[in-house]
Amino acid sequence: MARQTLYERLGGKDAVVAVIDEFVARCAADSRISSKFARTDVPRLKAMLVEQVSAATGGPVTYTGRSMHETHDGMAVTAGEFDALVADLVATLNQFNVPQAEQQELLGILGPLRGDIVEVESSATGTPIPDNYKNAAPLARV
Repeated sequence: MARQTLYERLGGKDAVVAVIDEFVARCAADSRISSKFARTDVPRLKAMLVEQVSAATGGPVTYTGRSMHETHDGMAVTAGEFDALVADLVATLNQFNVPQAEQQELLGILGPLRGDIVEVESSATGTPIPDNYKNAAPLARV
């Protein structure tokens, strides 16, 4: 019998969508990082995170978003803000009773993206998004 993918062990599409919904809400309420999401198209963010997590964990999905470097280039994300975001992700996974082994596996997949996201090696949090940062275009609405 083949070993299940992390995507399957996390509960598949419905579970990933539920976790991402809660995670985005948690980030929006977190003063340490909420300023970085001030101009974000939330439906786009959620859709891209669902795609990214699903694809990265072995789900039947292809990630169609921008690279993490392109997405965060010029955003001036600090190490402290990255750490706060990871803490919010862990708190969300705990809320959904995701087992530690699966949490560690997911963090092991996402952790290497730090170098493409963090631009400022500082413990500062709550820093504003630079005025010249270019957000992605909103998702096409049908």
